[in-house]
Amino acid sequence: MIRHCVFFKFRADVPQSERDGIYAQLGALVGPIDGLLSATFGPNVSPEGLGKGFNDGFIMDMRDAAARDAYLTDPAHQAAGTRLVAALEGGVDGLIVFDLDV
Repeated sequence: MIRHCVFFKFRADVPQSERDGIYAQLGALVGPIDGLLSATFGPNVSPEGLGKGFNDGFIMDMRDAAARDAYLTDPAHQAAGTRLVAALEGGVDGLIVFDLDV
């Protein structure tokens, strides 16, 4: 299984309603994209203070690397990703993607 971890910095002017809309659009990919098993979204709640400004994120579990690769090229994912990047500090520089093989 691949655990797709994405952490990011929303711009301060992005309202909660837009953040929720982005999460909803990403969450709606579970089911229609084969092999995308689950998605969890939200703010960083760690008390350690080591988030380096990456205060929001999501985790998606995918059946395998092939499912992850299909997800990456899926037009619905690309549309959701474009919306997310437009809401971030510095665009694509405002996010980190880290995949784990679990």
